[in-house]
Amino acid sequence: MNQEFMLALEQIEKEKGISKQILKEAIEAALVSAYKKNFGSSQNVNVSIGEETGDIKVFSQKTVVEVPECGLTEISLENAREISPTAQVGDTIDIEVTPKNFGRIAAQTAKQVVVQRIREAERGIIYDEFINRENELVNGMIQRREKNNVMIDLGRIEAVLPPTEQIPTEDYAPGTRIKVYIVEVKKTTKGPQIMVSRTHPGLVKRLFELEVPEIHNGLVQVKGISREAGARTKIAVYSVDSNIDPVGACVGPKGVRVQSVVNELRGEKIDIIKWSTDIHEFIANSLSPAKVVRVNTNDEMKAAQVVVKDYQLSLAIGKEGQNARLAAKITGWKIDIKSESQTEEVEEQQEQVEDTAEQE
Repeated sequence: MNQEFMLALEQIEKEKGISKQILKEAIEAALVSAYKKNFGSSQNVNVSIGEETGDIKVFSQKTVVEVPECGLTEISLENAREISPTAQVGDTIDIEVTPKNFGRIAAQTAKQVVVQRIREAERGIIYDEFINRENELVNGMIQRREKNNVMIDLGRIEAVLPPTEQIPTEDYAPGTRIKVYIVEVKKTTKGPQIMVSRTHPGLVKRLFELEVPEIHNGLVQVKGISREAGARTKIAVYSVDSNIDPVGACVGPKGVRVQSVVNELRGEKIDIIKWSTDIHEFIANSLSPAKVVRVNTNDEMKAAQVVVKDYQLSLAIGKEGQNARLAAKITGWKIDIKSESQTEEVEEQQEQVEDTAEQE
């Protein structure tokens, strides 16, 4: 190695942000291992790299004793004073043992260390960048499938879209641009690993933040989301400004805002409902698009009985109970849906029972 190599380390320090001193110390430590491996030495050695010149010197460290018992690790006081006139018993003397052909080994070792450290530093920078982007939305391009995983190119790193985070109805064709939600960033021996999702409710929230300025600036708040990815999502919104209609803001002029989200989710149905502190109103809203006649609640059981028009019953329950299921999830209440005729029938039966009891 030479002066040019030291200048290269300075350049790496500027471009990659890796300290020249840290690189130098790492190279020195690697050269000690390389020396012992190539020259079969069990003696204590250290390596010094000239700060300006880049010259490498290997030194054997020996302890000064009266009578040496091990020539590899000890030196007599007489011989030590030939090297350092002030040497005393117990001191450590450095004796240069640099092999003639060590330069080639040193250059190869130094290159490996520098490349490894640059790789580690770049991994660290990527990790630091993405750890702060957990729970955020990112744009990527579908690269390929690896077993059941879909690999997404995020520019500087690939993210993993595992089977559990994929929407069954979506076709992840290579070369397609896609928005994904970062659920986890972790360090591994192979560098940062980024797990992303297409099914997470947070994906819907971030998409609405992009499309609805009122959500982005805090005038409209997302109070809850329940989702069955690929099929239907309910999102509850609330306006801190009484002059702003939260549902209208999310729908947008001629439905353009919500349609953008639907398009990104490949046609997933989205119900935008108005959140309310009045649980009766909120439960009624949650069953949208069905219209609710009335809501009866049991606060202790956190259960609600909802009455709808007869022709609205199937709409309120939804296909395979999906609408009712999502409503229960977003409100946190158990919901029992009855039609008006069913309710009237039950009420009539109760009245008959009560009349019979009075007659007896």
